[in-house]
Amino acid sequence: MLIFPGFPEDAHKFYREVAENNNKVWFEANKPRFQKNVQKPAQMFVEIFGDRLRSLVDGMQYDTRLTGSGSIFRIYRDTRFSKDKTPYKTNLAIAWWQGAGKKTNRPSFYFGLEADSSFFGGGTYMFAGDYLEKYREAVDDEHTGETLGEILHNLTEKGYSVNGAQYKKVPRGFDKDHPRGDLLKYKGMYIGGQSITPDITTSADLVEHCYQMAADYAPLINWQVKAFE
Repeated sequence: MLIFPGFPEDAHKFYREVAENNNKVWFEANKPRFQKNVQKPAQMFVEIFGDRLRSLVDGMQYDTRLTGSGSIFRIYRDTRFSKDKTPYKTNLAIAWWQGAGKKTNRPSFYFGLEADSSFFGGGTYMFAGDYLEKYREAVDDEHTGETLGEILHNLTEKGYSVNGAQYKKVPRGFDKDHPRGDLLKYKGMYIGGQSITPDITTSADLVEHCYQMAADYAPLINWQVKAFE
């Protein structure tokens, strides 16, 4: 069985430096370093950790290819509609998602590595298409709605934060005094994990550390998967 040894210490250093030298000349000179110390270990992490996640959520998907459809998000920023024209992202982003369709629209586990820390989260960033309607139907249902409330209560009791954009009011079509009105306001819902320090990110403990958080997130992921069916 393959064991992931952790990311090289230079992975954190690379993102610290690219934030200070966010230009094509610097990146091209450091591209071999990026490929060796960020992309290659990230591909290994995707596969090894992805296999572990399948024990928690049925139908987990991952792809080690370095393309738009892969688990590893591209380092190149889309600057077409942004005032910020710096060409490179200053963090590594990885997603393992459930089911077919666009990965950013599906319930997912997410890992991010930055200059001085990393983090691991899970959920759905935005309820796209008919997922928003299906989410609201599941929240409105007494059984599935109360189950979600219990899941979120358990997560906050463990110290996690519940995140996601929200409407200011209970959506039209639902009683403004709905017992789960606060949950109906969500446009997306995901769990933020505690920050992961570099001493863990760069060690063989990283997979197990993230897996323990993934086990906590799994009830929410599975709830969302069932709601979106």
